[in-house]
Amino acid sequence: MSYAAYKMMHWPTGIQHCASGFITHSRAGSASNIAPLPADDLDSDWPSAAAAAAPRGVGPVPNLVVGAANVLEVYVVRVQEEAGGAREPASGAAEPRRGGVMAGISGASLELVCHYRLHGNIESMAALCIGGADGGRRRDSIILTFRDAKVSVLEFDDSIHGLRTSSMHCFEGPEWLHLKRGRESFARGPFVKVDPQGRCAGVLVYGLQMIILKAAEAGGLVSDDNAFTTEVQSLLVSSYIEPVMVILHEQELTWAGRVSWKHHTCMISALSISTTLKQHPLIWSATNLPHDAYKLLAVPSPIGGVLVIGANTIHYHSQLRVCWLCSFAVSVDNRSVMVSRHSISCTPCLDRTDGFDFSQEMTRSSFSVELDAANATWLSDDVAMLSAKTGELLLLTLVFDGRVVQRLDLSKSKASVLTSGITSIGNSLFFLGSRLGDSLLVQFTCGVGAPMLPPGIKEEVGDIEGDAPSAKRLRMSPSDALQDIINGEELSLYGSGPNNAQSAQKTFSFAVRDSLINVGPLKDFSYGLRMNADPNATGIAKQSNYELVCCSGHGKNGTLCVLQQSVRPEVITQEPIPGCKGLWTVYHKNSRSHGVDSSKMAADEDEYHAYLIISLETRTMVLQTVNNLEEVTENVDYYVQGSTIAAGNLFGRRRVIQVYARGARILDGAFMTQDLSFRAPTSEAGSGPESSTVSSVSIADPYVLLRMTDGSIQLLVGDLSTCTISTNIPAVFESSKKSIAACTLYHDKGPEPWLRMTSTDAWLSTGLGEAIEGADGTPHDQGDIYCVICYENGNLEIFDVPNFNCVFCVENFASGKTYLGDTFIQEPSGDSQNFKNSNDVAGHGRKENSQNMKVVELAMQRWPGLHSRPFLFGILSDGTILCYHAYLFEGAENASKVEEASVPNSASLRNISASRLKNLRFIRVPLDTYTREEMSSDTPFPRITMFKNVGGFPGFFLSGSRPAWFMIFRERLRIHPQLCDGPIVAFTVLHNMYCNHGLIYVTSQGTLKICQLPSVLCYDNYWPVQKIPLKGTPHQVTYFAEKNLYPLIVSVPVLKPLNQVLSSLVDQEVGHQIEHDISNVDGTYTVEEFEVRILEPEKSGGPWHTRGTIPMQSSENALTVRVVTLFNTTTRENETLLAIGTAYLQGEDVAGRGRVLLFSIERNSDNSQILISEVYSKELKGAISALASLQGHLLISSGPKVILHKWTGSELNGVAFYDAPPLYVVSLNIVKNFILLGDIHKSIYFLSWKEQGAQLSLLAKDFGSLDCFATEFLIDGSTLSLIVSDDQKNVQIFYYAPKMSESWKGQKLLSRAEFHVGAHVTKFLRLQMLPTSVDRTSAAPASDKTNRFALLFGTLDGSLGCIAPLDELTFRRLQSLQKKLVDAVPHVAGLNPRSFRQFHSNGKAHRPGPDSIVDCELLSHYEMLPFEQQLEIANQIGTTRFQIVSNLNDLTLGTSFL
Repeated sequence: MSYAAYKMMHWPTGIQHCASGFITHSRAGSASNIAPLPADDLDSDWPSAAAAAAPRGVGPVPNLVVGAANVLEVYVVRVQEEAGGAREPASGAAEPRRGGVMAGISGASLELVCHYRLHGNIESMAALCIGGADGGRRRDSIILTFRDAKVSVLEFDDSIHGLRTSSMHCFEGPEWLHLKRGRESFARGPFVKVDPQGRCAGVLVYGLQMIILKAAEAGGLVSDDNAFTTEVQSLLVSSYIEPVMVILHEQELTWAGRVSWKHHTCMISALSISTTLKQHPLIWSATNLPHDAYKLLAVPSPIGGVLVIGANTIHYHSQLRVCWLCSFAVSVDNRSVMVSRHSISCTPCLDRTDGFDFSQEMTRSSFSVELDAANATWLSDDVAMLSAKTGELLLLTLVFDGRVVQRLDLSKSKASVLTSGITSIGNSLFFLGSRLGDSLLVQFTCGVGAPMLPPGIKEEVGDIEGDAPSAKRLRMSPSDALQDIINGEELSLYGSGPNNAQSAQKTFSFAVRDSLINVGPLKDFSYGLRMNADPNATGIAKQSNYELVCCSGHGKNGTLCVLQQSVRPEVITQEPIPGCKGLWTVYHKNSRSHGVDSSKMAADEDEYHAYLIISLETRTMVLQTVNNLEEVTENVDYYVQGSTIAAGNLFGRRRVIQVYARGARILDGAFMTQDLSFRAPTSEAGSGPESSTVSSVSIADPYVLLRMTDGSIQLLVGDLSTCTISTNIPAVFESSKKSIAACTLYHDKGPEPWLRMTSTDAWLSTGLGEAIEGADGTPHDQGDIYCVICYENGNLEIFDVPNFNCVFCVENFASGKTYLGDTFIQEPSGDSQNFKNSNDVAGHGRKENSQNMKVVELAMQRWPGLHSRPFLFGILSDGTILCYHAYLFEGAENASKVEEASVPNSASLRNISASRLKNLRFIRVPLDTYTREEMSSDTPFPRITMFKNVGGFPGFFLSGSRPAWFMIFRERLRIHPQLCDGPIVAFTVLHNMYCNHGLIYVTSQGTLKICQLPSVLCYDNYWPVQKIPLKGTPHQVTYFAEKNLYPLIVSVPVLKPLNQVLSSLVDQEVGHQIEHDISNVDGTYTVEEFEVRILEPEKSGGPWHTRGTIPMQSSENALTVRVVTLFNTTTRENETLLAIGTAYLQGEDVAGRGRVLLFSIERNSDNSQILISEVYSKELKGAISALASLQGHLLISSGPKVILHKWTGSELNGVAFYDAPPLYVVSLNIVKNFILLGDIHKSIYFLSWKEQGAQLSLLAKDFGSLDCFATEFLIDGSTLSLIVSDDQKNVQIFYYAPKMSESWKGQKLLSRAEFHVGAHVTKFLRLQMLPTSVDRTSAAPASDKTNRFALLFGTLDGSLGCIAPLDELTFRRLQSLQKKLVDAVPHVAGLNPRSFRQFHSNGKAHRPGPDSIVDCELLSHYEMLPFEQQLEIANQIGTTRFQIVSNLNDLTLGTSFL
């Protein structure tokens, strides 16, 4: 493997940064976020927007901005107000609202506005508030910082419905070298804080330099390099005329051995920042703060001041007063006493002094808590919420008498996720961001004067989420084991300060409203078979037999995440139906047929389907579907003599229309009420009347649009009073000679049709008025109907129906521009450069290439939801799928002037332009997780099938040779491929008694399958995921294939008496020098207790069963668990055993040791019970950190030694060892007789085992120092490479070349490639690459191609990716493209992809290795460019677009694992 590609498959989900601000709307314009709860009506999933005023007390709701590694997302918070009675929608698709009704709000949810993958990891984030000016009409900006010292300011731009970089500041390079003060390595990246009034921002770079950036008038920042020495934390506080910055820093340093003498080393300084004079005078300071103070929290006005948070103390400081909460960790007479958990209590207030007297007597508080690593936010002006590292939420109240802060009260609240960030959203919501569990959106309300807890009753902390089994939860909401408030009650939280009887206590109630799923941190994963695997599957379909079982989360958020890239539906029944061309299910509303069930089926969503229509090559089958499927072809008046083109419902589901090649039938149940036959329009003289038949059909009640094979269209108009239809050829198209490539009808449903908002006077125009009234003048259905048409030349037009006035028009839609706007209205200058994105690229040599790109299928859909916006989809003839999301942009006010200037007869056109959708825009959505398919020339049947509810989810299914599910969550598309059945020719939904909201599809082999989506999976993720809560931290998992079991190392925190813990830290063998005072130390201490759990997946896909547990001894940690195959030298047979390596943790005074344990696992005869028996146990010196089986022997790394053992059936005997300088082996990999060993600090060693002389010999090693995380072999044909990931988030590939001179006669491993991943890679998994289209057609010898492996890896951010080998020709082509794209694509936040991917050595000397890995994250931008630009770039690098696209496609196909 000389060349490779780096490809992300699942992006990071662990949220590290969160902030809130008015990004997409201003403070004044945010009332529109709040919607009332819909009442019960027929179309109940479309809530009425009549009463969309904000509920009492909610106030303006800002946006939420989150950052997960290099992913930036902006959400809008949609708050649903309770309307009248709190009636839930009747629709089956609507999920129960989370958290019930609280303070007049029945629900709140997050809706995605924009999502970006940046070329750099976000180091810190803040929202610069400038909304206070202009009466709240200005919007806030997002400030992001990146290593080493980059700052980007982003603002939301309505015209592109996304973020635009407004300013960039870089303090790197030679001219800023003096800021580093001669250092190269920095513990943390730049850190930003903003002034609460939005006047400036401060950025701490290189650990010591503070840079003040002044806010510009037009938004963004201007830079002053105002740098001064500081350390630890800084903060801007309010309540001053000029911005005041408070800095927490350490005057003199201390360390662990010195803390008992020198522990008050921190101080804070308040500096007044004058941005005009560029001065920063000191206005007040406080010294003598504890050494473990680590965080500052600005107190909002009117109180003002600052909170200093330490591991054991909380101090309040202002210019006038000081208060603190303090612990017993600091004793009076300078003796250090070890205390289990620090109890926090209150002290009286002091007047302002610079030093503290810690010798006062303090009362012990009612509970103990550790405050290090806490995150905090303000719920109100005087109540802060702290999230401790155990997940407990604490409420800190500042008791304020109007002049000064009297005291601080700390009270326990609820338990929640372990947070990495926390932010308030408005005045009634907050967001808990977590990289160890799911992030939560929580609503809170505050009351006053709730009853006190009776004395003597211990206050229990309830969990904010509760603990229901995850399978039940998943049916309620798309999340893991997050539960609404226990028993549905509101839980009030009472303060428990010392004298809370004196003041009216505030009580808080919480309700979890929404959650963002997180699968990180992925510490380890295993590759196993799914429960519903198909043993006969071959090729790419075989991949969906497997799943990835991952250790993720920490502590109480610890889970086992089961990830599957492809969906495998649960089959209810299957039948062979050869030659199937299409499937449709139709409803039939008829009071006669089942009057009994009519009450049950009142709601549209729960109505069962009546008939299934199956179109075969020469005939049509009709089946009844209400109960079982029974064929009724002979008993119905359907057209059954030939194949059907389409079928659907008309007239509010009272009639069925069936369209075939030469006609159509209207049916009432089984009886035909009308028969139509189509004739080509007589005006066409060239073609005979017999030649034109129906090619495609689109139905939008009461209209049916037909596209004929000759490129003309016909409209069938339904008459509601008589339930009949009549043919109508729109006048616009009768005379037109333009051939139509694709067309569709779009029904803009709902009480407030969305497209109407894009045209200010649309409903005044006659055409739309009639469309609303319906054909016979009676209002039939709320909403408008539009016809979307794409011509052979690639232009797209939208017409209103039935008048066919053109309301929107796009030139060259097929080229895939980033933004679409109405070309009729667009100005010649201004924002039009967004739309005319290099359309006029010269070069006639490639002109004919772009001409044969045409749209073969169109679809436009808006899924239910008050704020949902329509999507527009187009499939091109080369298999590309264009996906656009509509948005509203009220552009230039002078549009009418432009029209009059540009159009000569403007008076006659003014009434036409009045009805145009002039504020409608579309933005292109990237679909880079979808693998494009090779298109066949004839695709008569549509591939897109829309659904409102399959298993409770809306979206559409894409059939064809690469079938996929496109699901809509939070206004974002989630794409999940379906590989298990190969190509799918037809698909439709089915809802009846036995198949609830299920589906039917027919494979290309002619098998009809009736299925349901697996209900335990959550689909609102990059890959479908099932989370199994463990209530402990998972460390390592392995797969026992023979028994289909997953052995898993789990640690659970346990409270132990302190004297017991201390006595275990003394070496018992050395002697009895136990200090006499240990025995009477009281208190408890938390220790992690380890065990190995044997888990078995549940057949039905429910929660997994624990089949057995292997507990470890006291203070023994399980480090590794592996399934090993050993050759028993006594019986001469292979045995498969479970091997566990452990280590005893007894402090630095006791010599390290560990155990090797071997277990056999057997099932009893009826397969119900598992028998686990220990067959061997041995204690060795040093920790047993890694195990592997090598040709029937067991390889054990124990401390600095690597020893190979043979197995006699009763004991392990050493046969060879390698005594190397490794300090601690983190990973062992075996291929044949080669061993790859990764050390925690000494990089990698490459060994071989020779059976003859029974020796382990070192072949080569890497001479550099590297802190390894994971290692693996990479196999490409006959080439063996060694890959390693390190603590600086890099990946390096080495190779062994003893004949090369620079390898020092083979002692040194040579670098083949290096790459910065930007995340800690914790595990590599070697998987064989799948055959691609090139492999099948090429005549090259296939032996080298088949033995090609890719490495799947998981990271601590929750991302998954792969490194796949490439041949040289492909690599050179993609590398040239990559260099072009660095300049051709505008990068968000102005980041450079090349600098991001360079090896990060953190100041150590490093010789750069070859640049032999291409970055598919950058290459994925190529297909998002407009078609002409793609051709231009391909031409510049001397290749073709087809070649580039097929290379990228082959790479996706070759790595479509799982």
